[in-house]
Amino acid sequence: MKKILVLCTGNSCRSQIAEVYLKKFAGNKAEVYSAGVETHGVNPRAIETMKEDGIDISHHTSNNVNEYRSVKFDYVITVCDNAKERCPFFPSAAKKFHHNFPDPAKATGTDDEIRKQFALVRDEIKDYCKKFIAENL
Repeated sequence: MKKILVLCTGNSCRSQIAEVYLKKFAGNKAEVYSAGVETHGVNPRAIETMKEDGIDISHHTSNNVNEYRSVKFDYVITVCDNAKERCPFFPSAAKKFHHNFPDPAKATGTDDEIRKQFALVRDEIKDYCKKFIAENL
């Protein structure tokens, strides 16, 4: 079974969303973890946008990448440029992937405009995860 780590800055939005979709598309072919180079707690709007797609992440926690130092990952996916630049060295043969998704937590405007930005990023991450699993597992 493959082990996948999704890494972001604070493990609050993008990496949380990617973790769930990777698990969904991988089924029993992979163990998927998410972490941040910092921990910011799970963003309430990320919880809300995932609920709109029928997925409950309200029980998720924000984890620091150092918690997984002993795990031998097959794949490490960074989902923001900051995490890519600050990604710690993993003493493993993990294949590294990177895609810089926009940070929906930085969206501005009305509640509706912010909600739409979260949904847009969620859908972009969902498409990426589906393709990633199809091409790598």
